[in-house]
Amino acid sequence: MERLTDLQDRLWAESKHAVLVVLQGIDAAGKDGTIRKVMTAFNPQGCVVSSFKVPTPEELAHDYLWRVHRRVPGKGEIGIFNRSHYEDVLVVRVHELVPREVWSQRYRQIREFERLLTETGTTIVKLFLYIDREEQRQRFQERYDDPRKRWKFSLGDLEERKRWEDYVQAYQDALSETSSDEAPWYVIPANRNWFRNLAVAAVLAETIDELRPAYPPAPDLPPDLLIT
Repeated sequence: MERLTDLQDRLWAESKHAVLVVLQGIDAAGKDGTIRKVMTAFNPQGCVVSSFKVPTPEELAHDYLWRVHRRVPGKGEIGIFNRSHYEDVLVVRVHELVPREVWSQRYRQIREFERLLTETGTTIVKLFLYIDREEQRQRFQERYDDPRKRWKFSLGDLEERKRWEDYVQAYQDALSETSSDEAPWYVIPANRNWFRNLAVAAVLAETIDELRPAYPPAPDLPPDLLIT
């Protein structure tokens, strides 16, 4: 964690690069836990978490990437997407909210969108947290049994669970269609929280380190100026 803190500090001070972290995973995969355990290494002044819920009327009046582009981090910042534009080829596909000819075009549109971001200074880290079906069942049961976690439990989660195979296929297609040299997907085994956190931290540290962020040099002071 100290390494991540140091890297983010230099990234923030240099203000030359932006880093976008995309967190995806099936229900109960541990997106919130990953943010809570790993991303706390980052200073919140330079790190913003965005969650994408059901689109608002204003968002629906624009193209599906409009609300996403507005939350892309600026230079020096780290942006974390808890779910993302990929919901428009996942939930939208599984629930048949738009025709196949619409969502199938979005793979190309997403690739082009992400290419635009990378070519203009944003490094994208896409993390798919993978748990198996039995692990999801256990986590749902734990949520229900624990009064401190029961608020997270929803009957809708059980309805979504019935579509497990549909979601698996949708994720497989999304990962294969949109993983690129500029914005690759990392599949993180997430059945064990400690391993998930270690793997995510390692990927983020290596990615940011490759940017070689450095503190900017101090400005030259005029010889007659003294700091008093």
